[in-house]
Amino acid sequence: MSHTLGIRQAQKQKTRQALLDAALALLEEQSLSSLGLREVTRAVGVAPTAFYRHFRSTADLGVALVDEALGSLHPMVRTTVSATGDSEERIARAVELIARHVDEYPAHVRFIARERHGGVQPVRAAIRAQLQRFAEEVRTELARDPEAAGWSDDDLLMLAQLYVDQMLVTASLFLEALEAPQEERERVRRLATRQLRLIGIGRSHWLD
Repeated sequence: MSHTLGIRQAQKQKTRQALLDAALALLEEQSLSSLGLREVTRAVGVAPTAFYRHFRSTADLGVALVDEALGSLHPMVRTTVSATGDSEERIARAVELIARHVDEYPAHVRFIARERHGGVQPVRAAIRAQLQRFAEEVRTELARDPEAAGWSDDDLLMLAQLYVDQMLVTASLFLEALEAPQEERERVRRLATRQLRLIGIGRSHWLD
């Protein structure tokens, strides 16, 4: 019996993932607010009623996509601001990690960029919650840095939010340059590096 249940559970998870993958592919060309569940189930080859065994609505599916797109990034985001290395090493590491992630998961990055200010409120809220979590984790990392001595907790959170916002901007720029010539990608890399340096300069003089 337990073996049969295990097979059923594995099949259920496989179908759920297929629905997520199909939705993500369809969202390359449209927003979530215009996506119909019949489109998704047709792409997977299951009956529309099967959708409700996994998600309550397309908004619920969108929230699951947010978790898939952002949930695994927390270690990466913390790494970009860790105290290891000097300022230039940290900046280079941050830009490289963002560029690599965009190369590997362009559809997820495009989905977040579009739906962050999209028309589906639960999805906007889920993205906002994940970004707030990123900022709080970055604040914790920044607080470990000797440069944080004398900073208030509110100011550290403000700085963390600046870094998170800049990461999103950088990801969007790399996404736009995904199919561009290498020189355009290098231009994005240089711009992102300079922007992070500017934040770093402001950080080093904040308590002056």
